Amino acid sequence: MTDPQIAILMLGVFILLVFLGFPIAFTLMALGIGFGYYAYFDVGRMWRAFNRLAEDADWWTSTSHWIEGFYNNRIFDLFINQTYTVMSNEVLTAIPLFLFMGYIVERANIVDRLFSTLNIAAKNAPGSMGVAALITCALFATATGIVGAVVTLMGLLALPAMLKARYDTSFASGIICAGGTLGILIPPSIMLIVYAAASGVSIVRLYAAALYPGLILVGLYLTYIIGRAVLQPSAAPRPTKDEVPDIGTAQLIWLLATSFFPLAFLILAVLGSILFGLATPTEAASIGALGGIVLAIAYRAMTFGRLRESVYLTVRTTAMVCFLFVGSYTFSSVFSYLGGEGVISEFVGGLNLTPIQFLLLAQLIIFLLGWPLEWSEIIIIFVPIFLPLLPMFGIDPLFFGILVALNLQTSFLTPPMAMSAYYLKGIAPPGVELPQIFWGVLPFLFMVIVSMVIVYVFPQTVFYLPELFYGK
Repeated sequence: MTDPQIAILMLGVFILLVFLGFPIAFTLMALGIGFGYYAYFDVGRMWRAFNRLAEDADWWTSTSHWIEGFYNNRIFDLFINQTYTVMSNEVLTAIPLFLFMGYIVERANIVDRLFSTLNIAAKNAPGSMGVAALITCALFATATGIVGAVVTLMGLLALPAMLKARYDTSFASGIICAGGTLGILIPPSIMLIVYAAASGVSIVRLYAAALYPGLILVGLYLTYIIGRAVLQPSAAPRPTKDEVPDIGTAQLIWLLATSFFPLAFLILAVLGSILFGLATPTEAASIGALGGIVLAIAYRAMTFGRLRESVYLTVRTTAMVCFLFVGSYTFSSVFSYLGGEGVISEFVGGLNLTPIQFLLLAQLIIFLLGWPLEWSEIIIIFVPIFLPLLPMFGIDPLFFGILVALNLQTSFLTPPMAMSAYYLKGIAPPGVELPQIFWGVLPFLFMVIVSMVIVYVFPQTVFYLPELFYGK
């Protein structure tokens, strides 16, 4: 077999092992080192170590040279260098800090206060409880960036309240599932940090580029919620006085000041300091982590147990991302060295695709990959395969990244592997069935597709803010 054929075999074995359930990060490392040993095999380099056996009299020294000869392969140097590169990447340093901020906020009892306040503030709007749930999901998802945490917590908090208020089960479930995924798109998004590290695109430009598309998607969601509440009042009945009490304006302002504005201010301060160049993403994430601790203390929710749990979850999630990067970098380096990247480029180039056809093909593949894989694995492993092809079609990697971020919303919402639906089903009341959740997320899935069309037709929704803040 030729080297390019070995590279395609390497990719095929990886896909097979992923579907068999092997841990993805360690599968990447194992395949990278295994195929890399073949790719970088140098007989002369190995025998230089073996030849020294004749000079060694004792068994121990001879054995050590045999081991040295066996391991005298550049793949091990590559693996060590890639590990160091990942651990010293300044962009990735922001990940544990943003994660810590999210976990602290999650455990500070801020979300239940926020949902209750927004529910009261929006009581006169059609679908008021759904509107409050979506806005709470959006803010909380933005603060944490962890889909499972948002859907689970909001499923425990908002879903029973909406069902008690006689909301349609599918409608209520869809709101929580869709709202919970917004954190991987709206800045400060951890997913965008990972894409920036994988693609080399400036994270501050990505954050600026994602703002309008994120707001467009939230606007489409709210439009659907309010529109359905108007057209089908039985799906979202207006709350009674027993469900949402009447309070005075002064009391409402006080509730907003103590629940909505602290979290919103924290998010805006972090994002604003990045966009206006006042702080690097890592420095802004540090401010966010400190702000999360201050909020937890202010709400009297900070305990040693919660702090310890937040640190543990932060370390565990960060380690997962870093191991994925180490494995992916090693795998992709060997794959490219064997000529696999060239085979893919030649194949795609031979299809004579137009830029729109290439975008549709790439987004379709990413959409399908979203069924068995998490967003982190798609961004770190598969998106870099498309990145070298973008210049061939004149596509800006910034624009491509925002489309991918929108597309990955669908990976959490599309049956049969809609992870948001499974997160919600795991904590939903007994009467909520999985098919009901699936039916509930379908309209929101359509809204995601509409938002992708809007972004493609009006690319300035992506480019306007980056060009305004940082120039072309």
